[in-house]
Amino acid sequence: MATMVDVARRAGVSVATVSHVVNETRRVRPDTRQAVLDAIDDLGYTPNTLARSLVTARTRSIGLAVSAISNPYFTEILQGVEAGALEHGYSLLIADPHDDPAHERKVVQLLHERRVDGVIVAPSAEPAELIGYLTRRGVPCVFLDRLIGGRHDHPYDQVGAENAFHLEQLVRHLAELGHTRIGMVAGLPGLSTTVERIDGYRTGLHHSGLAFDPGLLADGHSEARGAEDATHRLLASDEPPTAIVTANNAMTIGALRALRAAGRTVPHDLALACFDDFSWADVFSPGLTAISQPSREIGSTAVRLLLDRLEHPERPPRTVRLPCAFVHRTSCGCAPEPAPETAGRPSPPGKDPVP
Repeated sequence: MATMVDVARRAGVSVATVSHVVNETRRVRPDTRQAVLDAIDDLGYTPNTLARSLVTARTRSIGLAVSAISNPYFTEILQGVEAGALEHGYSLLIADPHDDPAHERKVVQLLHERRVDGVIVAPSAEPAELIGYLTRRGVPCVFLDRLIGGRHDHPYDQVGAENAFHLEQLVRHLAELGHTRIGMVAGLPGLSTTVERIDGYRTGLHHSGLAFDPGLLADGHSEARGAEDATHRLLASDEPPTAIVTANNAMTIGALRALRAAGRTVPHDLALACFDDFSWADVFSPGLTAISQPSREIGSTAVRLLLDRLEHPERPPRTVRLPCAFVHRTSCGCAPEPAPETAGRPSPPGKDPVP
């Protein structure tokens, strides 16, 4: 098995230079660095990651804690995190906090005890215990999707989608189609995504000249079964909605189940629009009008924020908001649009807001 000494001899440099290239502990001239990399490749040298972590105090690993990993939205975020980690030579350890504040703190502690260099977390609705642990232990962390905003004084970077504006966009579109009773199936109370999307719902009603009716806002608890029950409650009201907005993809499935059970067809009996596009939304009949989040970009941006934090721990915290795309299909009651020249979901914005 090739050693670092063998690599140094092949490249014609010192062992210390090879160590600096492998461990990225000091800048090395580009031509020298390339000679070392060529020697590593020629000899099939594999660095000892355990020994390297003892020298650098880094394991080149990242912990990711997100709930509902089976949800297509979080699956795509995971893919973005994984791709970003691999691009920079980091491995990934994954845990599911199950949206439980106590369990959330435990899984992040377990990741920290595995000596990850930092963690990326989609926090629960009550992250105080988690934040306390991160602060006491000085764990580098980036929050993604669910942001903690002004509820906590914290030094953490964050990345998520623009929520309020795009939910408002859905409501105003339905109002322009003539709907005056627009219901909403909202997410888990306390999450920033829930709060912001409800704000967008109310703003959309206001700008459309419609009064907010608390009876048209139902808690779907961010999951399919909760949304199914919430939709049944909306349909059973004295003045049921003629259009419904769902606040994530899992709740869209629950709403569709409830509408089918009630014998309601979309969009003939009731219009439907959803926040969160997903890969098979266009195969439903009718196709689902939706807001498409840049989920993979959210994941990869979280990695870049974390790595930048590791290199510059004193830098002021940043919150990055990424725009979504309005995907116009037919569940809102509009006629289908002509097929675009290039098929597929709209690509998220190409400009990277993180240097």
